[in-house]
Amino acid sequence: MALKMLSPTEIKPLSFLDSSKSNYNLNLLNFPGVFSLKRKENGSTPAKQVRCSAAAPPPAWPGRAVAEPDRKKWDSPKPISIIGSTGSIGTQTLGIVAENPDKFNVIALAAGSNVTLLADQVKRFKPKLVSIRNESLVDELREALAGVEEMPEIITGDQGTIEVARHPDSVTTVTGIVGCAGLKPTVAAIEAGKDIALANKETLIAGGPFVLPLAKKHNVKILPADSEHSAIFQCIQGLPEGALRRIILTASGGTFRDLPVEKLKDVTAAEALKHPIWNNMGKKVTIDSATLFNKGLEVIEAHYLFGAEYDDIEIVIHPQSIIHSMIETQDSSVIAQLGWPDMRIPILYTLSWPERVYCSEITWPRLDFCKLGSLTFKNPDTAKYPSMDLAYAAGRAGGTMTGVLSAANEKAVELFIDGKISYLDIFKVVELTCDKHRSELVTSPSLEEIIHYDLWARDFAASLQPQLV
Repeated sequence: MALKMLSPTEIKPLSFLDSSKSNYNLNLLNFPGVFSLKRKENGSTPAKQVRCSAAAPPPAWPGRAVAEPDRKKWDSPKPISIIGSTGSIGTQTLGIVAENPDKFNVIALAAGSNVTLLADQVKRFKPKLVSIRNESLVDELREALAGVEEMPEIITGDQGTIEVARHPDSVTTVTGIVGCAGLKPTVAAIEAGKDIALANKETLIAGGPFVLPLAKKHNVKILPADSEHSAIFQCIQGLPEGALRRIILTASGGTFRDLPVEKLKDVTAAEALKHPIWNNMGKKVTIDSATLFNKGLEVIEAHYLFGAEYDDIEIVIHPQSIIHSMIETQDSSVIAQLGWPDMRIPILYTLSWPERVYCSEITWPRLDFCKLGSLTFKNPDTAKYPSMDLAYAAGRAGGTMTGVLSAANEKAVELFIDGKISYLDIFKVVELTCDKHRSELVTSPSLEEIIHYDLWARDFAASLQPQLV
């Protein structure tokens, strides 16, 4: 299985498909300065690296992962809090707790508006604190919990989510909220000294310049819960300092990986949501997998998590989704993490690290190479996936640009799911929003500036919709 991968320095300049509906000059990647993304040709001298600031934020895991000798080992169930308990990450986390009650104990839960599921979770796991973000539903929740022997404290709104994240009895906070809504609770958890089981990409993509120094200050571990970064995290366990040479992110290619490029202009949201491999990812992540924005965002997240330069982070399409990502060491050895496509595995490792928890092969099928057959790889098509160039450009610009990219994409995906823009318009909305932000880029933003430009990007992206239909 020879790997032939596309280096980020070999990707050609972006060109949009079917841009006739837009009057905009979609030329973002040709701008000088922060958004120059001219890639080197084979054998040529690399282009000068664009850095977001003179002092980049400290990575969570600078190319290696080693547990402190005095890190506590739990003889009793480890206490955890979950924000986003009724979502995909939250429900899978609670499934792990249910299967391992001797290993983990739920202290606090935060959800958005799914009262019925949240009430069921409270009855089963008996948390001390519960938050429901939609304040108008608190009476309905109390009614659903009538008769519960151990009624938890209930707090509503954003403050309730923050209190769950930093509950004093919790050791680890699982961040399962999609979008920048998870940023403030994560910051609160870090300031309270909680380790972070990170399933919220925006924490680092938007908040990396602020969050990483904060985590270092409070000696907090950021443990990645998505499959690709968990794979990298597992591969760097015990590496000596300076051993990491390259990160190779694998991508399934999404729903349309085998669809001819010229047919993308007609695809629907219903079609985009039919992922060929991964289940239970949620609508937004499934669409991101189709556009490959998920992988572009993961490039940025990998930069912040592991300190790799953007020229040392690559993407390869791996349709079987068995190799979840790889690293190359300085001596050209390649280390990979393999497993069935199951989000529970990386979630479990964030909760148990540095320990490994035994899993029943009945509920956690073991990898069988004979049944698996072949593993294949191919270069990502930049005409089909212009998101890659946009993500690399935003990453090199740094500062608030990465958060703007993420927020614009989230709004564009929402518009696409609602039938208000076409599939290809997702790329246009993101590019135009990033282009507009160039003049206001903040290289070392505060938390308030990160949140401000997240909101601005969503509003600006939404304002583009009438011009694209």
